[in-house]
Amino acid sequence: MDIRERVVNGISVLDISGKISLGEGDLQIKDRIKDLLADGQRRILLNLADVSYMDSAGLGSLISSYATVKREGGNLKLVNLTKRVKDLLVITKLITVFDTFEDEASAVGSF
Repeated sequence: MDIRERVVNGISVLDISGKISLGEGDLQIKDRIKDLLADGQRRILLNLADVSYMDSAGLGSLISSYATVKREGGNLKLVNLTKRVKDLLVITKLITVFDTFEDEASAVGSF
């Protein structure tokens, strides 16, 4: 898994590619988000367009990260969900927890 970070209108956008699974990215996401919070960044957008696979550990890392950001008074939102990731969020009913967007412009505008 690879995470590239960029800033758009003061929002940290993490472009995630590859698999988010046990031992392969689940901890990377949580660590990167903790680093952003430590740096004072409270508006975080995860771009999941290039995520090829996510298992329960990957889903757990998203939930944990979401809770951590909320606890710190921030917002974590998701954009460009693949069909597989969107289906996973629908099945687990987590689609109602996360703010999700089809395109980056509308996601950035929502902050």
